[in-house]
Amino acid sequence: MQRPTKILLRSRRGSVLLLSIIFIALFSALGVAMAAMSGTNVQLASNQHHAGQALSSAQSGLEVVRYYLSNLSISATVAPGDRLEALAADLQMAFDNAGCEGTYAQYDAGTETMTISDIVLDGQTNERFSASMSFGATYDDLTLVVTGRSQNANKQVAVDYQFDEIGNPIFDYGVATRGPLSMQGNVDVEGYNEVFEASIYIESSASTLALEMTGKSSIAGNVTIANGSALVDIANQSSVGGASGTDALDNVTIGATLCEFPVADPTVFEPYIQHTFDPATDPTTNVTLTNVEIPAGTNPSFSGHAVVRGIMYIRSPNIVSFTGNAEIHGIILAEGEVDFPSEDNHLDFGGTVDSYGVGTLSAEEFGDLRDHTGTFLLAPGFSVCFGGNFDCHNGVIAASGVEFHGNAGGTINGSVINYSNDVMELAGNTDLVFNRSGVQENPAGFQPSVCLNFLAGSYHEPAS
Repeated sequence: MQRPTKILLRSRRGSVLLLSIIFIALFSALGVAMAAMSGTNVQLASNQHHAGQALSSAQSGLEVVRYYLSNLSISATVAPGDRLEALAADLQMAFDNAGCEGTYAQYDAGTETMTISDIVLDGQTNERFSASMSFGATYDDLTLVVTGRSQNANKQVAVDYQFDEIGNPIFDYGVATRGPLSMQGNVDVEGYNEVFEASIYIESSASTLALEMTGKSSIAGNVTIANGSALVDIANQSSVGGASGTDALDNVTIGATLCEFPVADPTVFEPYIQHTFDPATDPTTNVTLTNVEIPAGTNPSFSGHAVVRGIMYIRSPNIVSFTGNAEIHGIILAEGEVDFPSEDNHLDFGGTVDSYGVGTLSAEEFGDLRDHTGTFLLAPGFSVCFGGNFDCHNGVIAASGVEFHGNAGGTINGSVINYSNDVMELAGNTDLVFNRSGVQENPAGFQPSVCLNFLAGSYHEPAS
């Protein structure tokens, strides 16, 4: 009988421990990897969060700068290359008025760049923004770049602006005067098409009594007064906006936004001068004057029927009178100083005045002068007085002191502008009818107003 074979089994003690150690190591490594991955994800999420906050800060900063820029205006006297420097000064003043302490807006002439230093939006999270603005391809174009920051994250947004020429809002009024307005007698200010054409703007910064209406005077439109402390005196028989006495006050606004008066520049017409008036040899009765210069100190008085064709350019000082009828086919210009008007500078129209625009002149004889439309009389630094009837078909009357008296009156296709702080007087049976239908936004001889336009379609996010 065969004996069973004996099988020997080797001992495997310790293998379970080894496997346990391996699994522990694997799971530990997996745990470490998962922890590291979680930390990375947290960091990525934090970075994305700060990046979002930085972008939000940049967009908020853009709205802040846009708000302040929208309330700024650039004087027409500022040269195009100096506009950004003027903008920086005005913006800093706006920050000062808002209670922001410190210098935020600065201009670097070397790089022609305005910078806005860090402005904190949220002190707890340290969200803030800075900005820079520089000229584009021309002095009419600007690019604003705003950088938002949150912790170490930076994001930028950019937009373009453009300087555009616009009509001065003063030309939206029938009468605009820096000084007070006095209406005495049977004076009517009316609109030819609509009552708003007869609206009136009064600055009156140097006088508390801004508007005085006695007798039976009327203003068909509304009255806007810039001086917030101004007083008005309206007689019971006088009216504003169709309402009489105390009810007329409902159509008077006191403390309105200050309007910048347009800058008058008669010198642009100097190239059109062809003749110089000689008081020793030239007649003054029933005379026709074509593109004529009136030398300083000549003080001519034109009687009978005087005709002006093209321009009459009057040097300072001068007192020029039209004692008879005046027929103006063009523009009367006087070269005075608007800020320092002189008593020796005066224009007087004692009789009937009929005026027609330069567009009615012969193209062959007067050339491109015919393009300078919208203005009848431009006389900064000169006072002007009208005493007779007139039809002013060619536009604006602007002087440093304006008076209508007696039976003066007629239709004006434009505005009457008084640069003087002295009282502007309308007296007697004056009847002024303003027809501003089709009136130019910027009449000839006035420097255009400049506005800064935000170009919304230009928004983009430059690579940081």
